[in-house]
Amino acid sequence: MEWSLWTRDSEEEVIPTCRELGIGIVPYRPLGKGFFAVGPKVAESLTENDFRRTAPKFQGENLEHNRTAYERVKEMAEKKGCTPSQLALAWVLHQGNDVVPIPGTTKIENFNENIRALSESLTPQEMAELEKIASLIKGERYSEAAMKLSWKYASTPPLSSWKAS
Repeated sequence: MEWSLWTRDSEEEVIPTCRELGIGIVPYRPLGKGFFAVGPKVAESLTENDFRRTAPKFQGENLEHNRTAYERVKEMAEKKGCTPSQLALAWVLHQGNDVVPIPGTTKIENFNENIRALSESLTPQEMAELEKIASLIKGERYSEAAMKLSWKYASTPPLSSWKAS
């Protein structure tokens, strides 16, 4: 599932269900589709066919609003002596021992930076501050059409209706 400071919707049902059933959590895009790696300028470098071009979080007023969240993460990271991506990844890592994020890294220098996030320690106060920052993020994960294909709109029958074979 996608889980990061940028995308929190799995916290409502999916993560509690995984924990109730003892299922490990392997979040992808823990850097918010690259947003916490380079900030709002990631939107400027998207190719014509990059799916993020249609994501509401990367557009117009949402992007400008989300710039504020990035700047706050960047400021907090500078105080801690790390990068915004390390801080964002550390936040995911601090969600529990059952969480193993998989950042989509394509460059060895980014891989090495991500590894350094393992040594970032976050205090309860820092976690609370990151929660406040995450609450500032505006916009859906995907376009309206793409969201209709997500798990949120799936019609899985309730567990009580399943029959053992």
